[in-house]
Amino acid sequence: MPTTSTPTHCPYCALQCGMALSPLPTGGVEVVERPDFPVNRGALCGKGRTAPQVLSSRVRLTSPLVRSGGSLVPATWEEALDRIAGELARVRSEHGADAVGVFGGGGLTNEKAYALGKFARVVLGTSQIDYNGRFCMSSAAAAGIRAFGLDRGLPFPLEDIPRTGCVILVGSNLAETMPPALRFFSELRDNGGTLIVIDPRRTKTAEQADLHLAPRPGTDLALALGLLHLVVAEGRVDEEYVRERTAGWEDARAAAMAHWPEYVERITGVSVPQLRETVRLFCEPEAAMVLTARGPEQQSKGTDTVGAWINLCLATGRAGRPLSGYGCLTGQGNGQGGREHGQKADQLPGYRKLDDPAARRHVAGVWGVDPDSLPGPGRSAYELLDALGSDVRSLLLMGSNPVVSAPRAAHVEERIRSLDFLAVCDVVLSETAALADVVLPVTQWAEETGTTTSLEGRVLLRRRAITAPEGVRSDLEVLHGLAERLGVEKGFPTDPEEVFEELRRASAGGVADYSGISYERLTRGAGEGVFWPCPAETGTGAGDGGAEAGSGGGEPAQGSGERGEGGEGRVSGTPRLFLDRFATEDGRARFVPVSHRPAAEEPDDDYPVLLTTGRVVAQYQSGAQTRRVEELNAAAPGPFVELHPRLAARLGAAEGDPLAVVSRRGRAVAPARITTGIRPDTVFMPFHWPGEGRANNLTNPALDPTSRMPEFKVCAVRVEIARP
Repeated sequence: MPTTSTPTHCPYCALQCGMALSPLPTGGVEVVERPDFPVNRGALCGKGRTAPQVLSSRVRLTSPLVRSGGSLVPATWEEALDRIAGELARVRSEHGADAVGVFGGGGLTNEKAYALGKFARVVLGTSQIDYNGRFCMSSAAAAGIRAFGLDRGLPFPLEDIPRTGCVILVGSNLAETMPPALRFFSELRDNGGTLIVIDPRRTKTAEQADLHLAPRPGTDLALALGLLHLVVAEGRVDEEYVRERTAGWEDARAAAMAHWPEYVERITGVSVPQLRETVRLFCEPEAAMVLTARGPEQQSKGTDTVGAWINLCLATGRAGRPLSGYGCLTGQGNGQGGREHGQKADQLPGYRKLDDPAARRHVAGVWGVDPDSLPGPGRSAYELLDALGSDVRSLLLMGSNPVVSAPRAAHVEERIRSLDFLAVCDVVLSETAALADVVLPVTQWAEETGTTTSLEGRVLLRRRAITAPEGVRSDLEVLHGLAERLGVEKGFPTDPEEVFEELRRASAGGVADYSGISYERLTRGAGEGVFWPCPAETGTGAGDGGAEAGSGGGEPAQGSGERGEGGEGRVSGTPRLFLDRFATEDGRARFVPVSHRPAAEEPDDDYPVLLTTGRVVAQYQSGAQTRRVEELNAAAPGPFVELHPRLAARLGAAEGDPLAVVSRRGRAVAPARITTGIRPDTVFMPFHWPGEGRANNLTNPALDPTSRMPEFKVCAVRVEIARP
């Protein structure tokens, strides 16, 4: 790595791959590999390699824009900030504080997520704040808290995966969503371990598996229950572990026994021999893991579905033991940290609960406000978007593009258009920003310093490598300027390290305790980061401290006690959770009895086919940034409809024919892509594009009752040849 390069991390997914940026003689920067970073060892996908292209002033915003006469026109920063502050104050005065909404993003740094949540509650006094991470990991988070008392995507480092005996990967296509992570699973197989992939499509990831199960979309819950039934019937329950480290087994056992193999086969389409083989492969090794992603989570029963997979781990003694456990493959770049520090509707920094009096007192003390002045929990993400233009009259939006990414997207676009006022902070003029009354151009990853928290719970420092173009400011500067104009002159610093120091104090004693992490500590050694919880500067992890009474976390989440010392005395925090106890009051994990139920919308005569959605390797999320990179667009130029040859034959469709996919909520049109790698009763569409191929026109906003996650992954549609 050149000595002039700046070590940092990729701006995209939650792997937060290590990279470095080196200045070019002609200006700008190029990506340089960082082989020393343990997550990717220098490897990068196409998105990471091309990320600097979005830094170019040719594709990004460099001036504030305000709406005048129906068009967005350039304006000064003072004009733009004055207009935002004035409109937010007007709406609040005329309609009340909760008429003002705030919507954040899972790509914001910890500092920005923290400041945004504080701004909403202290400056605006609104409860109406949530973020797009609600669409990504919330069901797994809810299930993890319910079972373990704590939610951290992976309770162990990725480096443990090659050393376990078996991994069940549920609803994840890592080969396209997180390509550098696939090597951990290849190494697992090289070491004699087994990979089982569960996905209704034969994806590039499924092609790497020893066993691929292709259940009908929306039936992952029944599948997990059927496997647990077989574990009991075949005498594979770890009775000693269940007795000593868990609670609630009898009720969970009874629920699972109602899901006998033949019944599960009828529901899922997975054969009984495949169910039995899965149980054998999972139970025979000494250690095993279950990892879930959006497939089972983005369902109206996602929390229970993840809970059923956790029950399987607990019954077989596969949680809180070395090289074993349940984990969630968090998606967005800072999806983990984004939900830990206050931009979620029901949470305060440190993963504290907003309705917990002790949590409110602690955070209010750090903020210097009366605890009673803090609003209570607000609406979840989709419910907030659905309320726009009626109960919520104005919206400040940072780092999200719901016009493309939200379920029932045409309806969400309509609600956004009905707002009295919309302000958007973004790097590019996204489809949502194009509808705004004011658009603010803000700095991005290489132009600012800040921390993110990866899917491993590894807190990392992304360093500023270049100066932002003239006319661009940071989100922290935006919040500072708005707070001043709205009468709060202190408490919103623009220096990210100063914000992080306050975040440390606010998180201290909470579940996600960052108080022992500092910028100086994050730069020590090879810059590999620190795993939370990390309560003390000299501590090794949660064994040195823990959640205060009533702070929403129960007892400390004990770790492995590893110091993780490096050549320069680097301390790693808590890489491995739960090896001594779980983060519940009595230290025991909780079984939760769950039963299969249908998807919110099942096929019928009018809509006889199932739709599932997902990503492709060359695009990311709503595509607002990746669609501006020529190399990525050449690899994935537009949407498509993936369908089985038997369905194509019934429709009379050939490869490339325009297909209309229609649900009760809308219509999308895209070319046919015919493959035997998908079930005949299912079609797949990627969701990265706007326009007539916008897949989220179709998706169902039916919400999980616990996590409030929409059911992106399954809805009923009909498919027909698109006529001119």
